[in-house]
Amino acid sequence: MKKLKVIVERCPQNHKCPAVRVCSVNALSQKEFDAPIVDYDKCIKCGKCANFCPKKSLVLEDIK
Repeated sequence: MKKLKVIVERCPQNHKCPAVRVCSVNALSQKEFDAPIVDYDKCIKCGKCANFCPKKSLVLEDIK
């Protein structure tokens, strides 16, 4: 099983997050320039946002 994790320390938080736009199910949102917020009820764990994030702030992790 996988879960999307936001690594806030890697996120520059100085612009609109481009990964929010690539999410096809609108599971990512952002307030101002804060790090993105994941709606786990919507997230389908496809990894599209994690692959798109240039800072690798979004990571699709294996969970036990």
